[in-house]
Amino acid sequence: MTATQDWLEYAAKDFEVARPPQWRKIARPEQLAPDGIWLTWAYVAGRGAGKTRSAAEWVHEKAMLNPGVRIALVGRTPADVRDVMIEGESGIIAIAHGDAPNYQSTKRRLTWPNGSTAHTYSAEVPSQLRGPQHHFAWCDEPAAWTDAPKGDALDTAWNNLVLGLRLGQSPQCVFTTTPKPNALIRTILGRRSTVVTRGSTYDNLGNLAPSFREEVLATYEGTRIGRQELLGELLDDVEGALWTIGLLDEDRVTAPPDMRRIVVAIDPSGGSGPNNDEQGIIVAGLGIDGALYVLADRSCSLSPHGWASRAVGAYREFNADRIIAEKNYGGDMVESTIRQVDTNVPVKVITASRGKVQRAEPVAALYEQHRVHHVGAMPKLEDQMTTWTPQDGTSPDRLDALVWAVTELTDNFQAQAWIEYMRRHAEAQQVTPVEPQEQTEPAVEDPATVQQRARDAAFRAARR
Repeated sequence: MTATQDWLEYAAKDFEVARPPQWRKIARPEQLAPDGIWLTWAYVAGRGAGKTRSAAEWVHEKAMLNPGVRIALVGRTPADVRDVMIEGESGIIAIAHGDAPNYQSTKRRLTWPNGSTAHTYSAEVPSQLRGPQHHFAWCDEPAAWTDAPKGDALDTAWNNLVLGLRLGQSPQCVFTTTPKPNALIRTILGRRSTVVTRGSTYDNLGNLAPSFREEVLATYEGTRIGRQELLGELLDDVEGALWTIGLLDEDRVTAPPDMRRIVVAIDPSGGSGPNNDEQGIIVAGLGIDGALYVLADRSCSLSPHGWASRAVGAYREFNADRIIAEKNYGGDMVESTIRQVDTNVPVKVITASRGKVQRAEPVAALYEQHRVHHVGAMPKLEDQMTTWTPQDGTSPDRLDALVWAVTELTDNFQAQAWIEYMRRHAEAQQVTPVEPQEQTEPAVEDPATVQQRARDAAFRAARR
């Protein structure tokens, strides 16, 4: 019997449970669990919309009104479960007041006075959910779970949870998330056993700290990705775009490793007026792990001295190795403008010898190989990446700067790989016995051909 069939059998009898009056008085309609028969309540909303408070209230209600029930709390990581779902400002302990459960972190368990328990699980370890059975469950930010791109495939965290959600007459799960266009979200939202309520960051602005409002709204407002992060919209991929939001999210990190090399890449515009393009300024680095990391987007729309100062500031902030600038508008004036700000900063001026598409496609391929990671969110850059197509004829400034940065770092990595290959080859020649051979007159080859063949062999070896 499948989990869905289990639900249909257990949910044959619909029943209502009273909501705590104090929460009912202050909650918005979308924050209250829907009536009727459902297996999954998906509360899909922007950041700071009140999803955590809603789910915590729902869990506490279920625990208090149904003595002895067993509840699953599933988060992206163990820290997320502890710091957000249980001990967070809107978590279970904070909203429970005098009826707060006892939290035993070593046993991964909360226990209410009436015997109800909640057990914690990390989506990073789907096997934890194989076997345990539950009456109810709360899944926090499942769109960000490690195996979310797999959907509800066998032995994923979601699949194991639902197969064990079979205790009582009407097992249910609340699913709180800011949406991302991956297989799990699309699968769950498309099921008839799922009831969806939606909300946005703006719905809850009155309850958010000013610093949160300034940071989040400044980062996402006015961007396509802001529709996802603020309004809670599930975005579709743009047909023909070289990047997708899902691809960027899959390899996003919160902090980079130590860097071998860092560059600041600039794509200058032809002017500084309100109708001119922005100046793309992207900071990227090559990590000690061999991967590439996009560290910051410092793009702007300023005068030549303004954007040069901003680029030099990023160079100093990240302790970069050099500034890379495209030699388009103004020719040598690009370098001289930077020199006016700092005469000592290393500058490499590049002339585009290939078309924009030809430059961007190899960089997109590196993303597809999971060799490039974004450190945090860069909505305006990512908007250009996920909406620009080779056919639209525009000149995306931030994207151009990104391509220059990654290309520079990749070329450098290939050179290092070639040097390392030649070193190992020389060491092998020293320790490997060589049988005497008949002396023959060596063939004379063009030195450039020999050097290019060595580079090609080194690059193939590095890719392996």
